[in-house]
Amino acid sequence: MPTLALSTIVRDAALSLPACLESVRGIVDEMVIADTGSTDETIEIALGFRAQVIPVAWTDDFAAARNKALAPVKSDWVLILDADEQLDPSAAQHICALIGDESMAAYQVPIRSYVSSLEDRIWDRAAKPNDSEFPPAKNYPAYVEHKNIRLFRHLPEIFFVGRVHERIDPQFLEAGLNLGQAPFCIHHFGLVSNAETRARKNHFYRRLGRAKLRETPQDAQAYLELGVVELDDFGNLDEALALFVRACELNPRMGVAWLFRGITLSKLRRLRDALRCLSEAERQGHLTSLVYEAQGDAHYHLKEYPRACKNYDRAVQRNSGNPLLQSKLGLAIVRAGNIERGLGLIRQAVECKPAAGELHDRLILSLVWLDRIEEAGAAAEAKLKAAEHTDAVDFLRAASLWARLKNWPRAAAVLQVGLQRHPNDITLGRSLSEVARTADVPDSATAEQSSGSERQKLSGFRR
Repeated sequence: MPTLALSTIVRDAALSLPACLESVRGIVDEMVIADTGSTDETIEIALGFRAQVIPVAWTDDFAAARNKALAPVKSDWVLILDADEQLDPSAAQHICALIGDESMAAYQVPIRSYVSSLEDRIWDRAAKPNDSEFPPAKNYPAYVEHKNIRLFRHLPEIFFVGRVHERIDPQFLEAGLNLGQAPFCIHHFGLVSNAETRARKNHFYRRLGRAKLRETPQDAQAYLELGVVELDDFGNLDEALALFVRACELNPRMGVAWLFRGITLSKLRRLRDALRCLSEAERQGHLTSLVYEAQGDAHYHLKEYPRACKNYDRAVQRNSGNPLLQSKLGLAIVRAGNIERGLGLIRQAVECKPAAGELHDRLILSLVWLDRIEEAGAAAEAKLKAAEHTDAVDFLRAASLWARLKNWPRAAAVLQVGLQRHPNDITLGRSLSEVARTADVPDSATAEQSSGSERQKLSGFRR
């Protein structure tokens, strides 16, 4: 029976490494962990799992570190995981058969990267509603999935390339080796880490991306990679655009570069230029939901609502079941004049994923635009009850809608609950005092008695 090794590189991963290693316990025959300079308990944790820990000097080169982590492996096959990843439990029933197939050299494994919003994306892949039953992942609203070679034969001619965004698949393609598809996934939690960790990683990847660009100044992929970092992680639109333009010049057939060039131009409100680039991405065969969503966004901002509907509909067809796209389509349909159908689509999206605040926002926006203020106020309160995350501005908006109808007790009740959630928010306090002066509603704790049924309606708000 072929043997299997886990190979990974780590640094200061004490918080996430135990779950990672536990997920492969009983599946792998050996664990080889390359430590690049941990100062926490990472090494002790790895040794506790009987892993072989090797020190590796960090040289700002992921491929070099991964190749050093491969070198001591004695097993026939290798499984690659990062410390912030976990192998799905279903892998245990499949791996023996996969590595026992003598005709296969490697397998692409789906990687689910969990994100905090349906509006998130990773590169050119849109988020999907999270349907995972894996306990550590169940509470995240969405994930983005891509495939990568993570399970492969341990062969001397197979190694990683690339200082950052390192890859091993070029070696398999050049050698003409057979690739299969794994029937299980890897769960990735790195994108839902705390803000400080994400910011540190962003600067780290930017530095490595710039170094890679200096080494390979004629590589369109290097310009694309750094451009995505500047766009998504730093909001540096002008620099991102210049990088995407250069990528398109070096490789005019790179559809994904045209896509990001178009997205950046849209953010710069150069909407006609954006549409030309997005059409070129489509012409180069990049027929993803994100291309059509970006085209829909541009047409929507140009107030070309029928065209926006057409593009959003194409995006929905390629990413069915995505309530974010359905809500965008519904909003465009409302603006195009088919009001009840559009509102119906947005409401369906909200019902599908009630914890996603951005879906509620589109319903509220539509109702306000239609001057259906009472319905908008009720929708704003529904968001406060159901959404996973609410800010002070959400309470202010709901209260302002009731204030427009001169429903002062209900406005006061919303503001009071908002102050319970955000006691240090000055604007909420001032707004409550204003409402109290206008309608002679007490702004002290005694307001709970005077608000009566309005307070009861808000009693179900998630704490």
